[in-house]
Amino acid sequence: MVGSMSSSGDISLTIRSELFHSRASRLDSPTRLSTTTTRSRCDISRRGFAMKGIVASGVSSMGSSALATEPKQGVERLPFKPEGYNYWSWRGHKIHYVVEGEGLPIVLIHGFGASAFHWRYNIPELAKMHKVYAIDLLGFGWSDKALVDYDAMVWRDQIVDFMKQIVKEPAVLVGNSLGGFTALVSAVGLPEQVVGLVLLNSAGQFGNPNAEANKTEESVLQKYVSKPVKDIFQRVVLGFLFWQAKQPARVESVLKSVYINKSNVDDYLVESITRPTADPNAGEVYYRLMTRFMLNQSSYTLDSALSNLKCPLLLLWGELDPWVGPAKANRIKEFYPNTTLVNLQAGHCPHDEVPELFNQALIEWLSSL
Repeated sequence: MVGSMSSSGDISLTIRSELFHSRASRLDSPTRLSTTTTRSRCDISRRGFAMKGIVASGVSSMGSSALATEPKQGVERLPFKPEGYNYWSWRGHKIHYVVEGEGLPIVLIHGFGASAFHWRYNIPELAKMHKVYAIDLLGFGWSDKALVDYDAMVWRDQIVDFMKQIVKEPAVLVGNSLGGFTALVSAVGLPEQVVGLVLLNSAGQFGNPNAEANKTEESVLQKYVSKPVKDIFQRVVLGFLFWQAKQPARVESVLKSVYINKSNVDDYLVESITRPTADPNAGEVYYRLMTRFMLNQSSYTLDSALSNLKCPLLLLWGELDPWVGPAKANRIKEFYPNTTLVNLQAGHCPHDEVPELFNQALIEWLSSL
């Protein structure tokens, strides 16, 4: 159960091992939040983020199928609608979103390769007390696969405009992985409307102070020979990765590598990830995301964004995440003191793996705002 919140913003959390399959023995005893600050060894490397499967989970292709898997016992689940829920026109592009409930608004932002349906076990419960929005970022889910130059600022602008045009009142932003960094820069871009921020195993890197010193001017050889050859090579390699990632077995394997409770990797989840990739622009969007965003993130850093954040921050962190471990959460908390940290014994997507614990911790924190 989720314990009471202390003055320092920490929460004690007890999680029983029966939530998971037989794992290491350390899961059998209660886990208590630790706020010991350590140097992060778990920041996502750009190469690792790309090659280990987050991107793969978002570029698969599979025909529609009946979603036979039953929802988690006792947890209400958002109905899967192949046609989507609601649509908003943004800069000439169709943007998909879900909205339910009444109360203080919460805007849920998915991670790389996912969609609003990844919040399937959170929307119904949170909507009992709040007005809940879940949006598909441009290029993902049921939103248009626009052929634009993708970077963090495109999604920031999308969320800021969504807040202004659709939400239209103070709200809390909640983001997982890529959606976490998007929520962070959006909160910085709209401080008057964002009253709270929640990050779940967020993407983003702390800056390297030596990066600027290491930059050199592009030579004529690099511009006219090396760069075109590199571009061709990238298209070949990424084309192969895209083809590989279309295999249903690969999708399931990637998901299971970051879900500690692998039973949550079901037909609903896989279908929500694979269905959008039938779009004819999906392959080109994948290439642009990989070459113009994923492999060039150094322009936007966690420390530069956190330095300008004005609202309370909650970290709901899956501490068993093989990609983004608890050291990164500790470093964020050290950098931004107005932070509450809750460690959950889950992988990269704690909201979908342990939704009961996630929902309870989020609702309790929201009540303190």
